Amino acid sequence: MSDPKRLVLVTGMSGAGRTTALKTLEDLGWEAADNLPLALVDRLLASPLPEGMDQDRPLAVGIDSRTRGFDSATVVQRVHALKTQDRPVEILFFDCSGAELVRRFSATRRRHPLALDRSTEDGIARERELLQPLREAADMLIDTSDLTSNALQQEIRSRFASDASEGPTLVVTSFGFTRGLPRNADLVFDVRFLQNPHWVDDLRPLTGLDQGVADYVAADPAYPEAVQRISELLISLLPRYASEGKSYVTVAFGCTGGRHRSVHVTEEIGKRLRDAGFSPTIMHRDLARKTSDALEGRPKASDSKA
Repeated sequence: MSDPKRLVLVTGMSGAGRTTALKTLEDLGWEAADNLPLALVDRLLASPLPEGMDQDRPLAVGIDSRTRGFDSATVVQRVHALKTQDRPVEILFFDCSGAELVRRFSATRRRHPLALDRSTEDGIARERELLQPLREAADMLIDTSDLTSNALQQEIRSRFASDASEGPTLVVTSFGFTRGLPRNADLVFDVRFLQNPHWVDDLRPLTGLDQGVADYVAADPAYPEAVQRISELLISLLPRYASEGKSYVTVAFGCTGGRHRSVHVTEEIGKRLRDAGFSPTIMHRDLARKTSDALEGRPKASDSKA
């Protein structure tokens, strides 16, 4: 029997999305096991799959602070030992801000597994300390502070789908600077130099997916050259990431609120990358969020109200 084609240990902070990731991987055809005692991992690896199933089927094993015999340092040592045996094993770590984790536990009325007799904040702090060695050793880290469940599922699918094209998995996303940088971005482009549709009354309620906003943004004199140069830069860089063995690349375009300029530029760059032979996954982090004059700041001279 051949070894699993790929083994990923899925771990991270409680409430950060580990369970969602395991379910999504299972939907993608992976074999998934959650909270398996560490002593049984080797036995699972040695067990043949049922007759008729692909014996090279990738395997995802979920482990966290509730796993029997859990110790971060021991897990890291075991991963290193597996790698010396030429097993393709990786650690996928899910992180999240403390404030967002508290909000999630409050919304679901669940107790943190390490805070049954103390505050949620104390449990989060304790778990973060316990998991630090795993976080430092992680091959992949996804911060879900700004991701919805659907967005996380899309992120997992874009990274692990078996029919993904050769080379790095490419994600192109828009975002609003007022809500912070995307934590998983490898390349960030600021498109706030373009004229802002927010200050046009008829365009304010629309988004960068609407033709009127797209036309307005593209009419900025700086737009044609800027978009052309950015697309050429990405087309030249992405093959280099592949040659360096990088498994995924996230390119982020930001404007003030994340609903107009960055959305249109993301769509346009995505189209040009597809035309160049790439297969980007397009995401819009802040498209559904409301913005306001206060968030957008003062209009520039090039921004005209109608």
